[in-house]
Amino acid sequence: MDDSLSLDAKLLAESGQGDNAPPLSVSEISGALKRVVEDRFGYVRIRGEISGFKRAASGHVYLALKDDKAVIDGVMWKGNAGRLPFRPEDGIEVVVSGKLTTYPGRSKYQVVIDKMELAGEGALMALFEKLKAKLLAEGLFDQDRKKRIPFLPKTIGVVTSPTGSVIRDILHRLADRFPSHVIVWPVLVQGEGAAKQIAAAVNGFSAIQPGGPVPRPDLVIVARGGGSVEDLWSFNEEEVVRAVAACTIPIISAVGHETDTTLCDFAADLRAPTPTAAAEMAVPVRSEWLISLDETKSRMARAVQRGLATAQERLETQRRVMPALADLLRPHQQRVDEISERMKYGMSQNIGQARSRFASSAGALRPSILKQRLARSQEQFRRLAMPVSLVQRPLADAQQRLDALWRLAQQVSPDGPLKRGYARVSSVDGELVGSRKAAAAAGSLNLHFADGTIGAQVTESRTIAKSSPKSPSSRNKKPADDRQQDLF
Repeated sequence: MDDSLSLDAKLLAESGQGDNAPPLSVSEISGALKRVVEDRFGYVRIRGEISGFKRAASGHVYLALKDDKAVIDGVMWKGNAGRLPFRPEDGIEVVVSGKLTTYPGRSKYQVVIDKMELAGEGALMALFEKLKAKLLAEGLFDQDRKKRIPFLPKTIGVVTSPTGSVIRDILHRLADRFPSHVIVWPVLVQGEGAAKQIAAAVNGFSAIQPGGPVPRPDLVIVARGGGSVEDLWSFNEEEVVRAVAACTIPIISAVGHETDTTLCDFAADLRAPTPTAAAEMAVPVRSEWLISLDETKSRMARAVQRGLATAQERLETQRRVMPALADLLRPHQQRVDEISERMKYGMSQNIGQARSRFASSAGALRPSILKQRLARSQEQFRRLAMPVSLVQRPLADAQQRLDALWRLAQQVSPDGPLKRGYARVSSVDGELVGSRKAAAAAGSLNLHFADGTIGAQVTESRTIAKSSPKSPSSRNKKPADDRQQDLF
């Protein structure tokens, strides 16, 4: 028994007799499985609910499709993911088309998705309600965010297809009601890339600055004809709804027929049931407006006429109750006459009194009286006149006294001796120095001469002995030491 066991459990692998299947490597078996799966399932369509949806930085999309019993991984490469007509989310039921393959690195199989579609209108409406609830919670549909539509816009921007009947209906309706300047931003209204073009058009209109080469619209209309929910889905995309909500220009949404509803309608400032109705909401009827203006003008004219008539009636009533102008002036005229008479009488009396006073004064102004008064005044003046000698003598005496005082002032002036060769000594502070002790204490001195002042420094202080007067001959002899003696 031990021998049999040793034969079955060999240490080295060996090919048995008649064995035509050599061992395969892991890569070989993985490659074989990959070829079998891709050949057998080269094209499949799978229906399932999205789970674990993730978009990588590279643009590739990774997800899982599941039902109540199984799960299969899926991948969608960047090129196909960029052409998706909707934004996938977890919980949405979809139908994907592609092929099965294996991922040898993890021994897993997965579906490579080429195309993804919603699994019927039920799934589409579920995605609609989910996105609607999300945007509603963010406040994008609040009424207080909506802007007022202008009454008479000068320029209207239209975002729609340039080839459809929608733009023709809008232009025709505007021309009938009130011709306006229209700027059309052509876009796709369904299919791949339609949502991006619509959002870019709305943002483009909003970015136009006033006063630029392109006039800024006063109103924007986003329009499309009727269709199925799938046809209108571009107007339910989140980027379109956010662009409409963020637009700084009032927007009218006219997508589909009256029974069609998109998320763009909730975000717009006003919803129109049809594109034609949007044109009617945008502008008034010009003829009706002109009629209304004429009626208003007529009412204003009638109101003015009634006001004038009423004022004339009141004026006539007041005129009848007011007294005549002559009756009002007569009492004043009579008073003026009385005052005139009184003024004449008063002036006559005043003139008579003035003449009497003048006559009495003129009698006192006879020439003989004036001559007598003049003679008396001249005699008094001659008596009061003083001889010139009486005035000149005091002046001469005063001048002599002033000269004597000035000579005395010159003699006692401290600057007088300076002209005779003396000097006045003062400290640098300006205080007078009158002793040797004060000079030694000051140290630095100022010597004031008649022609200016110089500074001096005390370098030695000693007492010089007094000597007897020298004879004239000794005065002329030079001292034995020719050096300059110190001033002190």
